[in-house]
Amino acid sequence: MIDLPLTHSFALVALNAQRSLELTTAKKVALRCIAAAAVLEVYLDNGFTPSGHELTLNKEALIQAQPLRYRDFVLQALDHKGGGSIGDLKTWLRKASMLPTRKLKQLEDAIFDSLKEMGLLEEIPHLLACDLYFHTSGVKIKEYRSELESYSRITEHLRADILEDGQVTDETISMLWLLRESGSMHDLFSRNELEKVSARMYALYQQDPLAQSLYTIRIHRGTELAIKQFLRMKKAAIKTPVGSGLNFIFPVLERSQAIFIDTEKMFPNAEARLRDVVVRLESNGHKVIVVRDGDVPALKIDNRVYNAIPHAEYGRVPIHGVRLIPRLPF
Repeated sequence: MIDLPLTHSFALVALNAQRSLELTTAKKVALRCIAAAAVLEVYLDNGFTPSGHELTLNKEALIQAQPLRYRDFVLQALDHKGGGSIGDLKTWLRKASMLPTRKLKQLEDAIFDSLKEMGLLEEIPHLLACDLYFHTSGVKIKEYRSELESYSRITEHLRADILEDGQVTDETISMLWLLRESGSMHDLFSRNELEKVSARMYALYQQDPLAQSLYTIRIHRGTELAIKQFLRMKKAAIKTPVGSGLNFIFPVLERSQAIFIDTEKMFPNAEARLRDVVVRLESNGHKVIVVRDGDVPALKIDNRVYNAIPHAEYGRVPIHGVRLIPRLPF
C-alpha cells in the first residue's frame, strides 16, 4: 500500500468527479486548497524554521527531501523573491490560496501528472455525458476519477479516525481543515455526522497545538459571502467556532447534477431498466457496482453512490429512464 503525502491524499478526494477540462468554481476552490495543502505538508515535514513570528523556508531540508513537482511549484510561486520568509503559518496558507488562475492551472497539471504517473488519478468521460441530452448532442465532457481502492482507503481511514474515539494524527487534523475549507465535507460525511465532526474538531482545537494553529484560519474567497447569505436561511446544524464552515456547500451543489439516462423500452421492468442503465454507464468508461437492486436501485459509480430513480421526460413522445441522484456512500 502506497503511503501518500498529505497533498496527494487530499487531491484524490478534492479532484474526484471534478471536470478536468474546465476551471469550474468547485475545482478552483479545490486547487486553492491543494496549494495550501502543499504548504501545510512542508510545515508538517519541518520544512520551515521559526524566525520570530515568521516561518522561513528551510532550504537545506527541502533540498534533501524527495523532489515533488507540485510542492516545488507552490513554494517557488510564493517565494518569488527568494527570501524564504513570508509570515506565520496563517500568512503562508492564505498566500498559497491566492495564486492567480494561470498558476492554479499549472498546479493542476503538476498534481495530475504526479498522481497519473502513480496510477492514482485518470481522466474519463464525465458522468453528465451519459445524460440523454448531452449523449445525443455529442458534447464532450471529461472528469477526474481517483483510483477506487486508494480513494476508499483514504476516506474510510479519515472517517474512522474522526467518528470513533481515539488518537487523531496530524494528517487527519490537516485533512479535516482542508475538507472544511474546500467544501468537501459532504463528500465524506452525512449531515447528522457533521455535528459530531464539528464537536470533535472543537475538542481537538482545545487540546492539540496543530489544531489550535490551523482551525482558526480561513482561506475562503469569492463565493463565501453569497454562501453565507444562503446558509443564514437554513437551520444551523454546526454550532462550534471551528466547525461553522462545515456547511460550506457550494462546490458540492455544483457537482451534484441529476443525470437522466433513457432506457431502450418505453415501459421497462425494474430488471431491464437497471440493465440498460449499467450498459450505458459502462460503455462510457465508468465502473459500476449495484449496491441495491429493486424498483429504486442504488449504484456505486466510480467513487460515488447514486439512487437510480425511475423517471420519464414528457414531450411529443414520452422518454422513460432513470434519474441518478447522488447520495452519501456510507
